[in-house]
Amino acid sequence: MNFPQTEHRIFQEKSLGSFLLWKIDMITFQEISLQELTNRVAEIDVSEHGTVVYYWIGNELKPAPEEWDRPKRTRDSWKNDSWTTVMNLKGVKAWGAFNGEQLVGVIVYRPHLTEDTAQLAALFTDKDHRRMGIASRLTQQLIQQAKDDGHSKLYVSATPSESAVNFYISHGFVPTQQAHPGLYELEPEDIHMIKTLS
Repeated sequence: MNFPQTEHRIFQEKSLGSFLLWKIDMITFQEISLQELTNRVAEIDVSEHGTVVYYWIGNELKPAPEEWDRPKRTRDSWKNDSWTTVMNLKGVKAWGAFNGEQLVGVIVYRPHLTEDTAQLAALFTDKDHRRMGIASRLTQQLIQQAKDDGHSKLYVSATPSESAVNFYISHGFVPTQQAHPGLYELEPEDIHMIKTLS
């Protein structure tokens, strides 16, 4: 299924002392080619700092206080990310979120991880465009594609950061004890999660 280009108004409110500053961004969502993704992904500043990470210990998800930083990536450093291993597989698709001409979010879909399970292979939002609903909107599009392709489950191996794990839990993913062997080998520290599609 091809998703039509859609626009979404995003309102940001910032407090400046006794003044409120409102900013309206017009975010456009559309399917993008994998070549365009490769060429433009470095536009997304994924830098982030956190103080909590999650671990999967004894079949339980456990938070732990831990300082961590993810730096901004270069075009070359993106090429070494584990999610790029899916780029040459059959049926892989990507959708982007654009603020004007700038790519500010992306999601990558891999169908047929198993017979009944698709994979959310990557989801990134620019640091200046987080908490605006962009990741949720991209995830909704990917979920619809997985349903259209006949999948009953969606798999993600989530970065163990508090923000990533909580995002996926809020969208109905649950940690799984049956991690996909190939993905677990690729990303053993990630939190492997499954969402049942209804």
